[in-house]
Amino acid sequence: MPGARRGGGACAWRNVSKESAVPTAPNGVRASSLGVRWIKSRHSNAEGNCVEVAALADGRVALRNSRDPDGPALVYTPGEISAFLAGAKDGEFDHLA
Repeated sequence: MPGARRGGGACAWRNVSKESAVPTAPNGVRASSLGVRWIKSRHSNAEGNCVEVAALADGRVALRNSRDPDGPALVYTPGEISAFLAGAKDGEFDHLA
């Protein structure tokens, strides 16, 4: 996967994406102000301890805590999300669960 370094430890993953986009939604923006459809994993529990994601109009992806829908959203480029998902699929974050 371009943009991600593979290795033998939990600290091996890092994103080196050089993508840039016009910052229409900066990190920390109020999640409810984005006017997007939020979705969560079918594996999420009923207590609402979920991470929700939304596609933004400029192609980036926003994440928020479902327990705080008016709280801050973190915004990532498609390359950053791809690198993270590749690392998750490879088990690089299994020690966190």
